[in-house]
Amino acid sequence: MANNGLVSVESRFGVAETIDRLVATVTGAGLRVFARIDHAAGAHEVGASLRPTELLIFGHPKGGTPLMQDRQLAGIDLPIKALAWEDEQGKVWLSYNDAQWLAERHGLGEASRDAVAAIAAGMAKVIAAAAGANQS
Repeated sequence: MANNGLVSVESRFGVAETIDRLVATVTGAGLRVFARIDHAAGAHEVGASLRPTELLIFGHPKGGTPLMQDRQLAGIDLPIKALAWEDEQGKVWLSYNDAQWLAERHGLGEASRDAVAAIAAGMAKVIAAAAGANQS
């Protein structure tokens, strides 16, 4: 599940479609999309090759503010990020930082407990929906 704080879920879709689905899911849940970065396109601009890799930065002040009120430095990891990427075998993955790992990294305490739990549950739901995994 979490490896060095990272959670990766295999997607049934290509990188661009996975991010498109994530955009639709998070905006449908009332979250804001702050940026979408196509790392492969950036690599291409400098004459380098990179398998499809896109980053989505999203969130909402309601979720992140309690973490920063507890430990302001948590803002270095906010808003939330998710990376869709294609591995050497052509499988597509959607990866993100585990909320509990972020809490441990920043020494978040009781004041952030509910927000961390909500972020963890929300991420599991939106990532599964975007990746086409474990939908019920």
